[in-house]
Amino acid sequence: MKTYFATFGCKVNQCETENIKQQLISEGFSVCEDINEAQLCIVNSCTVTSQSELKCRQFMHKVKRENPGCAILLRGCMPQAFPDKAKALHCKGDIDIAVGNASVKETVNAAIEYMKFGKKSFYITEHNKGEAFDNFSNSEFATKTRAYLKIQDGCDQYCTYCIIPYARGHIRSKPLDSIRAEASILGKCGHKEIILVGINLCCYGKDFNNGTRLIDAIEAVCSCEEIERVRLGSIEPEMISDDDIDRMSKLEKLCPQFHLSLQSGCDKTLKAMNRKYTSCEYRILCEKLRAAFPSCAITTDIMVGFPGETQEDFEKSLNFVYDIGFADAHIFPYSQRSGTIADAKGGQIDKSTKKLRAEIMSRICADSRQKFLSQMVGKRVRVLFEKENCTSFHQGYSENYTLIKIRRKKVQKSLKRESFYVIIEEVADGFCIGRIVD
Repeated sequence: MKTYFATFGCKVNQCETENIKQQLISEGFSVCEDINEAQLCIVNSCTVTSQSELKCRQFMHKVKRENPGCAILLRGCMPQAFPDKAKALHCKGDIDIAVGNASVKETVNAAIEYMKFGKKSFYITEHNKGEAFDNFSNSEFATKTRAYLKIQDGCDQYCTYCIIPYARGHIRSKPLDSIRAEASILGKCGHKEIILVGINLCCYGKDFNNGTRLIDAIEAVCSCEEIERVRLGSIEPEMISDDDIDRMSKLEKLCPQFHLSLQSGCDKTLKAMNRKYTSCEYRILCEKLRAAFPSCAITTDIMVGFPGETQEDFEKSLNFVYDIGFADAHIFPYSQRSGTIADAKGGQIDKSTKKLRAEIMSRICADSRQKFLSQMVGKRVRVLFEKENCTSFHQGYSENYTLIKIRRKKVQKSLKRESFYVIIEEVADGFCIGRIVD
């Protein structure tokens, strides 16, 4: 039973796809890379924006058009957040199976029942307060140097632009013992770097009601002998305390790269978004992290064109971003999402204005990135190599997530999953070039 996997969206989705893949392989399924060969296509969906949902739909239409005999299993955030839409697709025959996040354990059984008996199924139920964390464990990530370890799910923040609390439910966390065990297994399989991921990573442990926090999970993974490096996924700025920073600074394996979701540098906009911090508090946190981790990279997400954002508001955000000097940033225009508070707000910004603001913000951030990379020249960094870029370069990432390339000799073995010290010699467009040293 040949199965094709299509994963849209975040690292949590990638982590969950890998688990489903491993379970189905153990049940006799095989994985194929050509959709035209597949008997079953599992679509792990994203619905964070209307555009991401559209991509999922377009992909499923393509599958039905090019391989009409292929069954489609749609799972994840899209059917969970919008069950009526999923039901319509199911009734029309555009999909054969639908599984929401609250029924995630039904995915494998639903696939088996369809392939054996042709049973079409629809597993979408509401998330409930107090529901258990789906405590699955991955043994490896095929062909990957780094591995994702999902330790948290759900979000109770309810930012006014975000549908995710409805798609992912309330916060829930993976037990510390399970985290240690999975990290050890991944390390023994050859993964030298673990990335801790979650829907709202900083909420880790809150549901335990015993004082357990994200820092405890970080320390647990860092204690695994098999792991060389530990990296964090996206974190919320208001949830990092001075004690967290102090304890993190003592962990040699923790990578000094922090993705602090900003969204806007204008306090008025942050309040309208229902974000729980001010630009001043964000700035102070950046200063504290840079003091504790002198070579750290601070990366972020920035939204432009939120409803009601005036030109003055945008310029405040622009100036703030310029002052912080991010190592990298993901810039995106606000996209209306049905089911959210912001969707019904007045003051919606026209597309051309949003596009222009995104372009201006992107230029500022691109300059900041080049400045950050220029500061790396002459430094000696540890690089974990991931792949070869054609025949010209080996490439990998430093601890602070700088992409490093070294020129490849004509006859040279792969450096994948190996780490070496590298002296950075020059800056290119978006990455650095260096040479291996003892």
